[in-house]
Amino acid sequence: MAVIDMTESAAYEVKDMLQQNGMPDGYLKVKVNGGGCTGLTYGMSAEETPGENDEIIEFYGLKVLVDKYDKPVLNGTTIDFKQSLMGGGFQIDNPNAIASCGCGSSFRTAKEAGTPEDC
Repeated sequence: MAVIDMTESAAYEVKDMLQQNGMPDGYLKVKVNGGGCTGLTYGMSAEETPGENDEIIEFYGLKVLVDKYDKPVLNGTTIDFKQSLMGGGFQIDNPNAIASCGCGSSFRTAKEAGTPEDC
């Protein structure tokens, strides 16, 4: 089983974004950064090539990169894309997150607290 899962709607949204930015063969990098009110934040970026520590996972034709050091924190995470009247956005469901901030942009796990910032 892959360390993360991605819904079909999220994969197609990212593929469209990569295409619009001239990177049809690009990768989506999913990562964990320090910071935020609770200590950790998610990051997603477009990459042209994998890094030396990246695992490549494919969802619906989209190539996703996950750094081996982020795997324990992301294990079991699902990434979805939801459309609403106010626009669309990615939703990340991480079963390892035991706390998150009020704005929902940062989290911590039982083993990784990160470095919280003043909010």
